[in-house]
Amino acid sequence: MKTITFTIPCYNSSEYMDRCIESVVAVGDDIDVIIVDDGSTKDNTAEIADSWAARYPDKVRAIHQENKGHGGAVNTGLAHAEGFYFKVVDSDDWLDDDAMSRVMAYLRKQVGERNPTDMVVSNYVYEKLHEGTSQVMEYRKQLPVGREFGWNEVGHFGMTKYILMHSVIYRTELLRGIGLQLPEHTFYVDNIYIYEPLPSVKTIYYLDEDVYRYFIGRSDQSVNENVMMSRMDQQLRITRIMIDAVDLTGITCPNLRKYMENYLSVMLTICAVFLRMRNEPGDQGKLDDIWAYLKKMNPITYRRLRKKFLNVGTNLPTELGRRFAIAGYHVAQHIVSFN
Repeated sequence: MKTITFTIPCYNSSEYMDRCIESVVAVGDDIDVIIVDDGSTKDNTAEIADSWAARYPDKVRAIHQENKGHGGAVNTGLAHAEGFYFKVVDSDDWLDDDAMSRVMAYLRKQVGERNPTDMVVSNYVYEKLHEGTSQVMEYRKQLPVGREFGWNEVGHFGMTKYILMHSVIYRTELLRGIGLQLPEHTFYVDNIYIYEPLPSVKTIYYLDEDVYRYFIGRSDQSVNENVMMSRMDQQLRITRIMIDAVDLTGITCPNLRKYMENYLSVMLTICAVFLRMRNEPGDQGKLDDIWAYLKKMNPITYRRLRKKFLNVGTNLPTELGRRFAIAGYHVAQHIVSFN
């Protein structure tokens, strides 16, 4: 069995996918790399994927499919994965060789263990190449370093720091065991990918290594502010799926429940901020509807989240409340540099 499967979703990615794939294949010979050409038609993504598979036939596969979106590409990678662990690397991002070598040393020890670690966490780095700046997102204050632990030892996460797809490696069979299937033709599915498996994660290991390099700056990127406003219906859809995916009142570990409540609170905050920023007719109704949906599906979680500072601040009524919500978002944006 290979130690890890890396799935690289590619959609018209010829301009930058070589850097990503090169950084992944350098990780070692005991890896499984799946390049998913997600119906690319505007460039030679398919040919580039095939050339990498021909160059490294023992560890690289190219899978071509009709366009299904990022979630559909991840589903394909998971369905074909041969690695003990599983990680998604977006085609415009890349891995740090030295940092990843230390993560791989730990993963190799876990293969074949009777009780292998469910989730391995490392740092990611915002790479704003157009500004020439980098910002490391680490978890030293939230997670024990260099040893296995459970949710009862996880510390407090602030409003602007969460475990994201970029920082996570899951055990492949854990994802398959919960039947993880991401929605197709929808953006922001990474939130479901990181959120839904958490109740099944019993053991975690954190390495304070700057592994994942997250490129920020393309005008068509999903986290671009204007793009996010244009895709609010998809953000709302993902939030509804997350509400349905996990009954937070059934989680017995207080630390895990608090973490997941805060994550869902952030999703609702994003909905509020960008709907109020866009401020089109009907947007306030859409915001009211998502809160009404949460109240219907889980009234206890609704009451708990409605009281949180983020949700109070971003849902204040009147034009003054709208401006306050947007101003608060821009302060957070300046501090964290997430788009």
